[in-house]
Amino acid sequence: MEDEKPHYGLIGQIKAVPGKRDDLMAILLEGSAEMPGNVAYIVGADAADADSIWITELWMTREDHAASLKLPIVQQAIKYGRPMMAGFGVRAEFVPG
Repeated sequence: MEDEKPHYGLIGQIKAVPGKRDDLMAILLEGSAEMPGNVAYIVGADAADADSIWITELWMTREDHAASLKLPIVQQAIKYGRPMMAGFGVRAEFVPG
């Protein structure tokens, strides 16, 4: 059943504009609904930085992740969320165990 487990993972940090972290988190979560090939999409507030968000994603394939970025709901989340983003921090791709 090797094909039933995710083969691609991603952990990334987004820096929000000061005071906009919670709003940005809500937009990111809303935009993550029903993405084909997505196993988990976890958005969390950084415990040490009031403006940082961590996102952990598990995907069946890297291609599923790439295709998700073209979905209308994801495009909408990017459109509304971008003004609340101050930048990006650490990003790591991994193979889930």
